[in-house]
Amino acid sequence: MSYLNTKPLLYGLEQSSIKEDIILSTAYPAQLAAALKDQSIDLALLPVAAIPSIPNAHIVGSYGIAADGDVASVALFSQVPLEAITHIYLDYQSRSSVRLTQELVNHFWKLKVALLPAQEDYIASIQGTKAGVIIGDRALQQLPNFPYVYDLASAWKAWTGLPFVFAAWVSNKALPAEFISAFDAANAMGLQHLEAIVAAHPFPAYDLLHYYQKNIHYELDENKRKGLDLFLKMISANHG
Repeated sequence: MSYLNTKPLLYGLEQSSIKEDIILSTAYPAQLAAALKDQSIDLALLPVAAIPSIPNAHIVGSYGIAADGDVASVALFSQVPLEAITHIYLDYQSRSSVRLTQELVNHFWKLKVALLPAQEDYIASIQGTKAGVIIGDRALQQLPNFPYVYDLASAWKAWTGLPFVFAAWVSNKALPAEFISAFDAANAMGLQHLEAIVAAHPFPAYDLLHYYQKNIHYELDENKRKGLDLFLKMISANHG
């Protein structure tokens, strides 16, 4: 994925010796899930809601994209408070954010709202009682523009007490232990060079160093995996 939050992980893959062992390409999450399914790729940084759709899925290594509280870049944006919202546009760039929104709407916020598929230019339609979920770089840009911003990772934490994992490295087959070890080391390398990564990606809308150090948690520790397991249980239960 080519969002700003993936840059620290990509940095290590591009700069370390593992680049000799992989062919690296970027695509939208939906394209990555399709490519994993048809086995045209072996490994992808995938929104976790797509994991149940991948046959023989393995979570690879110790890194991903998570948050323990405010993530800043995945939020519900509105002109009115939560209880006054009647419609929510869903940003289809991320299946995980859409599924997280559905769980929060139904079981935590308990809202009676219509969920609408978002068109390309849907941000302009977020007005009156129509709210919208915006993710990624666009969400960071929109933070100052709405009076009501409900951070989805923060809402999940308030509801469950656990961190939320948005994306993990997922393969469609078992990979060799020595590759996984080198892959983890490459992921870790990017996290040692956050200042260089920020300097290489000017982004006036938001303090990226704060984003990388405070909002995004890259290491999938035991607590993150508990949050991930709970979310996967929820979405499989609600899909029959």
